[in-house]
Amino acid sequence: MGTRPLLNRRLDGMGTTIFAEMSALATATGSINLGQGFPDTDGPREIAEAAARAVLSGQGNQYPPGPGIPELRHAIAEHQQRFRGLTYDPDTEVLVTAGATEAIAAALLALLEPGDEVIALEPFYDSYAACIAMAGAARVPLTLRAPDFRPDLERLRALVTPRTRLLLLNSPHNPTGLVLNPEELAAIAALAVERDLLVITDEVYEHLVFSGAHHPIAALPGMRERTVSISSAGKTFSFTGWKVGWVTASAPLVAAVRTAKQYLTYVSAGPFQYAVAEALRLPGSYFDDFRADLRRKRDLLADGLSAAGFRVFNPEGTYFITTDITPLGEKDGIEFCRSLPERCGVVAIPNAVFYDNTEAGRSLVRFTFCKRVHVLEEAVARLQQL
Repeated sequence: MGTRPLLNRRLDGMGTTIFAEMSALATATGSINLGQGFPDTDGPREIAEAAARAVLSGQGNQYPPGPGIPELRHAIAEHQQRFRGLTYDPDTEVLVTAGATEAIAAALLALLEPGDEVIALEPFYDSYAACIAMAGAARVPLTLRAPDFRPDLERLRALVTPRTRLLLLNSPHNPTGLVLNPEELAAIAALAVERDLLVITDEVYEHLVFSGAHHPIAALPGMRERTVSISSAGKTFSFTGWKVGWVTASAPLVAAVRTAKQYLTYVSAGPFQYAVAEALRLPGSYFDDFRADLRRKRDLLADGLSAAGFRVFNPEGTYFITTDITPLGEKDGIEFCRSLPERCGVVAIPNAVFYDNTEAGRSLVRFTFCKRVHVLEEAVARLQQL
């Protein structure tokens, strides 16, 4: 087959993800997996039963409509109005996707051309880098630095060039737990309007904010027509395997994203779409209780990590706590995470894999707290061995 590499050079270095590697290590060693962000309990039973009813009654067992079933598109529009004060037409401004990951991929593939630049908050979720690369564009990191991980807005302005096509935001932010505040969002929005930039915003942790509140940038002046807002059911309802996500945006933006999306999965998760439509209409008490439960788990793990000797950066939102391992006499997060299962039977994720500027994240390690209390307590006990 000649000497040319089989893998597209744009994906060079993007082989097996760190999540697959660490989850396999957890299985091989019998360790507690605080690496990958999936709950170890299912979501509400009534929502699971709704999915079962859909399967047994033949709802969604064949190809659903390309944009998503009407019931779910209407529920998504209602959710945006109910929680965010944003009005979207469910027929032209809502698109259902195979999780937020596909929504991000479809948006980037649709809106970018080779040579474009994308400014993204670094550290960034690994699929961002891959999707930008597949689109032939260049990622330009705006590095968030400990201890507070606030964005340097002057640096952001300096990074914008004539080649900048869009800003890729993630708030609440994985892995740092940053939640962009109203002042930061206003400054970013003003820059986007001034320089005529598109914005893609990943808001999958929108209901998991422990300090302050989640504010959608699409609600700010001049932003609705240039913002692609992305969210999903997995993190909010603890059904990550269902892979039901969505895009809300102006009709022209949704049409563009849909054009790319239809050649990725075409459609997905038919019966689960009916269940998620019901989930989005759960009473406010569900969202409040879920957030309070996660806050308690965050505090339990944060206290345990501090007691074990980590420097802990308490997150404002998400499933994750970022820590610094230098107080433990360690320097390299990747080596530390690969040795941690053997040392004390716990798996974590090294933050360096989320950085282009790996030195900025070399000593940082991420733990997830979306697990049962007794699992977190056992993990904390094991980490005391350090």
